[in-house]
Amino acid sequence: GVIGRSWAMLFAGGGFQVKLYDIEQQQIRNALEHIRKEMKLLEQAGALKGSLSAEEQLSLISGCPNIQEAVEGAVHIQECVPEDLELKKKIFAQLDSIVDDRVILSSSTSCLMPSKLFAGLVHVKQCIVAHPVNPPYYIPLVELVPHPETAPTTMDRTHALMKKIGQCPMRVQKEVAGFVLNRLQYAIISEAWRLVEEGIVSPSDLDLVMSEGLGMRYAFIGPLETMHLNAEGMLSYCDRYSEGMKHVLKTFGPIPEFSRATAEKVNQDMCVKVPDDPEHLAARRQWRDECLMRLAKLKSQVQPQ
Repeated sequence: GVIGRSWAMLFAGGGFQVKLYDIEQQQIRNALEHIRKEMKLLEQAGALKGSLSAEEQLSLISGCPNIQEAVEGAVHIQECVPEDLELKKKIFAQLDSIVDDRVILSSSTSCLMPSKLFAGLVHVKQCIVAHPVNPPYYIPLVELVPHPETAPTTMDRTHALMKKIGQCPMRVQKEVAGFVLNRLQYAIISEAWRLVEEGIVSPSDLDLVMSEGLGMRYAFIGPLETMHLNAEGMLSYCDRYSEGMKHVLKTFGPIPEFSRATAEKVNQDMCVKVPDDPEHLAARRQWRDECLMRLAKLKSQVQPQ
């Protein structure tokens, strides 16, 4: 899928040999074709990651019809099958029986708990979740989430690998439902939904609050640094605003039901901007990715040393 193809491109950009495996050979062929087109376009746009040319990177990526051959000699295995716990457990059990004691077994899952995902594996100390953000090639964050028995060296090695391929890894100290990114994302979605459902703001204006407001500064600094800079440091901010924040937070309602009626209202507003047919959605995603590509370039120029 999209995530697996992005990982392949990122690893190749870091100079690593990459082998793609899938039970469906057509999936591998489709992935290789897509990667070739994407890398050529990235090279033309001056946005290809790594120091190698597109052709040099493409020469590092190949398909493999046999899982045992695919993982032979590997230092890192990145699983990207659909978000199905039993399917992922089956894959990791298969890998567990054929890998050595050095390779890292990593999952791209966005929500499945490592303690359930890697339960009972012999090589559990080598297991970790490395959750990327879609689309990973343009958004560099990777959440590293350990199993309770994951070895510290596994976390360190994965962190170093992600840095080497140009991603921005962060360490989740212990597992929690939704990890960190989705917990923050769902908190925003939850309050956004309530504000729309209660008729306080239209869906399109709600999105403006993020795209033309909070999102602009959050593209460079997080909420905690924002607090720190919006006063004379964090202690000053809390002295000034904590009572006001607590007052507002107490007015938040329960978790929304995400009712069909509100979903239809939001969908109607969204479709004015982006009709929900495949062609319009694909075009908008392409526009989004181009914006992210340009933002990534800008961030690379202004990052503090």
